[in-house]
Amino acid sequence: MAVDRRALFKTVAATGAAVAAGTAPALARAPRTAPPDALGMLYDTTRCIGCKACVVACREANNLTPDTDYFEGGLYQAPTDLNGQTKNVIKLYRDGPHRSYVKAQCMHCVDPACTNACMIGALKKKAHGIVEYDASHCVGCRYCQMACPFNVPKFEWKSAAPKIVKCELCRHRAVGATLATSGGFTRYAKGKGPACCEVCPREAVIYGTRDELLHEARRRMKENPDRYVPKIYGETDGGGTQVLYLSHVPFDKIGLPTLSDRAIPDQQRTIQHGIYQGFIAPIALYGVLGAVLWRNRRKSAVEGQGSEKGGES
Repeated sequence: MAVDRRALFKTVAATGAAVAAGTAPALARAPRTAPPDALGMLYDTTRCIGCKACVVACREANNLTPDTDYFEGGLYQAPTDLNGQTKNVIKLYRDGPHRSYVKAQCMHCVDPACTNACMIGALKKKAHGIVEYDASHCVGCRYCQMACPFNVPKFEWKSAAPKIVKCELCRHRAVGATLATSGGFTRYAKGKGPACCEVCPREAVIYGTRDELLHEARRRMKENPDRYVPKIYGETDGGGTQVLYLSHVPFDKIGLPTLSDRAIPDQQRTIQHGIYQGFIAPIALYGVLGAVLWRNRRKSAVEGQGSEKGGES
């Protein structure tokens, strides 16, 4: 009996859709939330004077090579963006009379797209919700760069053994300390936060737990409602971040993307799980391929028989 290929495809697709629809309710996942001890930063554009002390402190704390490419002769550290030598940078937004400085660094998302994209686990969300990077597991695929909605992870293009470079909230030991002198204590255990927050003369960037920072942001907005855009960026954007922003100009103007309240990895997992739940997609695909192979073999056999009859005549 002849097989109608179009009818076959319709049948397989309908079966897969029916199974997927039947399993959809089981695919629901509760959105990820920040741990109770989640650490982060609050940056307030209205307090920043653009001194870039935070940029220098970050470089020193992380033993980074100064980025002097912008100025001829390499005499002045002035990175224009995050790069393989810069984990933290101050940018300027200017539109006529409207101006604002903005600090850029890793947002330490509650549900990070970079960790979801990293196939080896070089990027992981660990203690205090900090998104940490382990170079020993990195294969240099740079999927994290493509996945991050904030365009944060950067690659050491100038290095013979390149790594991914991003802010890790100075989770390492104190600058210049060794295991022998520090007892292995981190900056946090010694009462120190990120280096950028330590040196800011105006408290434009402060660090603490995410709950403390949200409380402080709400306090500032309540006391000066006319000073700020009525929103805390990162409270829910992209599923929430541990680096929060207050601004006097729209957030999209200072380079922060407009995101829904749903985390990007959460959307990806829903799609992936919907496709692979119960191995629906692979089974349907193998079914289609098997049917096509069977049809082609049958067609070849029929043609072969026709050739034999023609030869006999």
